[in-house]
Amino acid sequence: MGTKMKVFTTVFNNGKKEKTIKEYELVREEKGVENSVVDLFPELEYQRWIGFGGAITDAAGYVYTKLSDQDKKKVIDLYYGEDGNRYKMVRSHIDSCDFSVDMYCAMNDPEDRDMKSFSLERDEKYILPLMKDAQDKVGQGFDIMLTPWSPPAFMKTNNSRTHGGKLKPEYHQFWADYFCRYIKEYEKRGFKVNRITIQNEPLAVQTWDSCIFTPEEEKAFMKDYLYPTLVKNGLGDVKINIWDHNKERMVEWGQIIIDEETDKMVDGIAFHWYSGDHFESIDICRQLFPNKELIFTESCIEYSRFDTDELRNARMYAHDIIGDMNGGMTAFIDWNILLDKQGGPNHVGNFCDAPIMVDTETGEYVTKLSFDYIGHFSKYIEKDARRIGFSKPNKDIEITAFKNPDGSIVTVLLNPTDREMPIHIRINGDIVSFVVPGDAIATAII
Repeated sequence: MGTKMKVFTTVFNNGKKEKTIKEYELVREEKGVENSVVDLFPELEYQRWIGFGGAITDAAGYVYTKLSDQDKKKVIDLYYGEDGNRYKMVRSHIDSCDFSVDMYCAMNDPEDRDMKSFSLERDEKYILPLMKDAQDKVGQGFDIMLTPWSPPAFMKTNNSRTHGGKLKPEYHQFWADYFCRYIKEYEKRGFKVNRITIQNEPLAVQTWDSCIFTPEEEKAFMKDYLYPTLVKNGLGDVKINIWDHNKERMVEWGQIIIDEETDKMVDGIAFHWYSGDHFESIDICRQLFPNKELIFTESCIEYSRFDTDELRNARMYAHDIIGDMNGGMTAFIDWNILLDKQGGPNHVGNFCDAPIMVDTETGEYVTKLSFDYIGHFSKYIEKDARRIGFSKPNKDIEITAFKNPDGSIVTVLLNPTDREMPIHIRINGDIVSFVVPGDAIATAII
């Protein structure tokens, strides 16, 4: 008795965010609350949590240059500060992606087999200055993932960075060497690369930078070239995540690639959200591959599919994070941390929303509701937290719950309805009662 619970709530009313913090005391279980009880079972532990983050793309870095020094500091504090969303993970791209100001690669000379022309000059223009400020803010524990969208055009069957194409067989070793050179160049500049994925969206033929792999081809490239080349270059500690595309194919990809021989080579399965919920796919992967990371590596509100409705878009984030966490997700990395007011720059006009957007003409920035909704998870769920067991009264309230290393219990509750919802959290025979307003998200910490 005497245990306290804090509830942090964000409500969106008439286009405005309203935030409250209230404190409650747990009391001995009361009668008559069984129809709205959330039961927590902290003794039932599931996956270990790694962390939260967002993508530092060429586009994000370009937009960052348009901020004043004062606003740069504010944005870094918002994302990486202890009082902000407390991001510690970052995903970036090897050579250009669609969210680059233009297409580029570190070298493009097929005769240069010694990579003498290899240069990170383009990364140094936009990506690395923003990454350095983020890393300086986070300090120890900054976690970097690198992903290619396409090899240089001369390595591909269609001789283009765009419209798919495949890696030519004669360039398999050279592409593996390219990976290692990229990672080492980052290390020379003070950035430790923790993870890579083999190919972004390996089944997508795009008008922007893209390259196609079947699962069998990705497996062969990893097993015969990429993994042994990483080890040979002293980079065996760099974790390899396979797939890196939508959830509905992650089970199949894992089943084909992970076997007795490759198990030690594969650290996890990365996935995106663009084909629907498929929370069951994550849960199946958790059961099939209980020792693998299951990392969410990309989400954004594409303007080709959705408009700028802040509440709906923020709910999409919370709904997906909750479902993915309950399925077994071990880390969440959003897409661009910054974009301009148009939703770019993007060299093929594939514009989308971002949690913070900047007017590059005035230098002013705005934080979207999605930023606050993500913060309801990232501010309070710590690295090495464990998801715990829970049950909830109905489908109208969406919930996940974690136990932090210090023993505190974090429960995130999304109310996607427009009516207020009474909640009674019960844990170890004690209960606490409060109301989650309509159109709100709440984080309760015991």
